[in-house]
Amino acid sequence: MTERTDFNGKIIAEFRDNGGKVGGPFAGADILLLHHTGARSGTQRVSPLAYQRVGESFAVFASKAGAPDNPAWFHNLLAHPDTSVEIGTETIAVTARVAEPAERDVIWDRQKERAPHFAQYEQKAAPRKIPVVVLDPVK
Repeated sequence: MTERTDFNGKIIAEFRDNGGKVGGPFAGADILLLHHTGARSGTQRVSPLAYQRVGESFAVFASKAGAPDNPAWFHNLLAHPDTSVEIGTETIAVTARVAEPAERDVIWDRQKERAPHFAQYEQKAAPRKIPVVVLDPVK
């Protein structure tokens, strides 16, 4: 198991043990667990991500801490957009879509206000424009 996977595994366990709350550097942050299916492998995965409520939907950010490429979960959602998220103690079926440019900019600017380190991710990732993915609940 890689260090990153182990790190995520600890966050996932803490999230589930504490009804969706985590501590450490993520204390007080809005965190969800995104379930996704490997685009090529078909492997089921779970990733803890910062999110923002957008109406009844949830926005997540393919920042990868400012890396020059998108995270694997982003590619997985493009291939398999029907999935689920855990928020608190609830599991919600969602369909993922990449936010259109105008919608993305509003959500992204709000995220940078809420969590200023996202502005650092933006600078570090340039010229890559960090995608915003909207997770719409399935009704």
